[in-house]
Amino acid sequence: MTAPSSVTPLVFVTGGVVSSLGKGIAAASLAAILESRGLRVTMMKLDPYINVDPGTMSPFQHGEVYVTDDGAETDLDLGHYERFLNVRLSGRNSITTGKIYESVIAKERRGDYLGATVQVIPHITDEIKRCIDVATHGFDVALVEIGGTVGDIESLPFLEAIRQIRTDRGPEKAMFIHLTLVPWIAAAGELKTKPTQHSVKELRSIGIQPDVLLCRSEQPLPDSERRKIASFTNVSEKAVISVVDMDNIHKIPLWLHSQELDGIVVERLKLGDRARPADMAEWMDVVDAAQNPIDEVTIGVVGKYVDHQDAYKSVAEALRHGGIRQRTRVNLRWIESQDIERDGAAEVLAGLDGILVPGGFGDRGFEGKVLASRYAREQGIPYFGICYGMQAAVVDFARHVAGLEGANSTENDRQSPHPVIGLITEWRTKTGEIVRRSEDSDLGGTMRLGLQEQRLKPGTKARELYGKDVVAERHRHRYEFNNRYRTQLEEAGLVISAKSMDDLLVEMIELPDHPWFIACQAHPEFQSTPRSGHPLFIGFVRAAREKKAGGKLLKEARA
Repeated sequence: MTAPSSVTPLVFVTGGVVSSLGKGIAAASLAAILESRGLRVTMMKLDPYINVDPGTMSPFQHGEVYVTDDGAETDLDLGHYERFLNVRLSGRNSITTGKIYESVIAKERRGDYLGATVQVIPHITDEIKRCIDVATHGFDVALVEIGGTVGDIESLPFLEAIRQIRTDRGPEKAMFIHLTLVPWIAAAGELKTKPTQHSVKELRSIGIQPDVLLCRSEQPLPDSERRKIASFTNVSEKAVISVVDMDNIHKIPLWLHSQELDGIVVERLKLGDRARPADMAEWMDVVDAAQNPIDEVTIGVVGKYVDHQDAYKSVAEALRHGGIRQRTRVNLRWIESQDIERDGAAEVLAGLDGILVPGGFGDRGFEGKVLASRYAREQGIPYFGICYGMQAAVVDFARHVAGLEGANSTENDRQSPHPVIGLITEWRTKTGEIVRRSEDSDLGGTMRLGLQEQRLKPGTKARELYGKDVVAERHRHRYEFNNRYRTQLEEAGLVISAKSMDDLLVEMIELPDHPWFIACQAHPEFQSTPRSGHPLFIGFVRAAREKKAGGKLLKEARA
């Protein structure tokens, strides 16, 4: 069947053998190369879990919950997509099995299927295909990543749907890229191709023949192994791409381009009339800045999920971006907040050039975050609080500067005599809609979410860093600064440096008599990219450099 020319060509990216091979980064890297060739590119993630979104999933299980402009709680891979591409994604670009079934069941309840027996084929697969069409319409090419690994029962409906798309549209409108593992067996001194062969065999058993193989390995594939893999998998030898472990993820677009992966895609999907030669100059600049630093700092990240660093993926990347923009290597020291409660801040936080306290929820480890804020405040160490990190800073200031004994968040202590952080019950969205909630509201989907504007106070460090009066940042939280304490804390010396446009919600705070102490309720890490950074993270890393240098920097550095 020949697909209409208006249909967006699709590149489906699947994975095999084991999870966590890096499908998201590999797909984003390919997308970045295609974008550098002048193509309008978008990306999408299909996740096989039943949750409607990852909003209430444990960070230890899922890692980071990434938030888009429209307030969708999505898979962390969308963060990779936005950091590698010049495109803003939405909830349409992250689809779960739960979303698919939720939509189909709603239609069935309305009677949309006219009494038919609702089945995986065609109803579930049709809904998957509809979601793909909606998310990818209007682009020159779209990359669609399928979560999980081939052979998982959970991902079968997605795999069946993309098989149908290839059949419906033809090979010039849909192609398959399969990422697999080629393990190195040290005892034998050999690379093993059998896992890749069996993974492709599994794919072919459900009607999917890969067009390209991305082979993850510790070292480049020898030509002999590429030929062997090509022979066993019915994939052309030039389309067996070696993907080696990199010390810097920003090298991956350059590595894939060197093997002409983008050329294979452009040729297969007949995009040559729209694609110019790749311009990888920006990526080369990023890699050069990272590889050739002129300075180095150590930042302590005080969190509650540091045993699973994917929970702070965007924060870690944003810190590195802030370093790249000024040719500074940022070393991250991951610190469990409960260790501070047990051993004391002075011991655990010694030797740091800056302290960042990221988001989180629940009372476990919160007092450690409060202690980290206090230590940074009293010792003059640059401090950056994000979301829960801002709330910890407010609690510290209320208790130890304003003299409000027992001050706390109602999330952790409903009987607190001074609830300086409380559950917000009402706020206005960007479109002007009033959103309300209570303690009885469902946890899922009841946070203040998405891109919202805030007005910066003139004369503050925040205003200086942003360089504008009004900015927009993405939010994800349930608890906020209690307005009843605004005046009291301001009189004690706290500066409220940003508020929502209606003046009802505190967005940022800072301390004027501190080298660099800024905290924000939003999540600025979600808008940081390696090619531009983010003003707050750039400023924070610069402050850490000044702390290490013992004063003002003698010279600026730019990537």
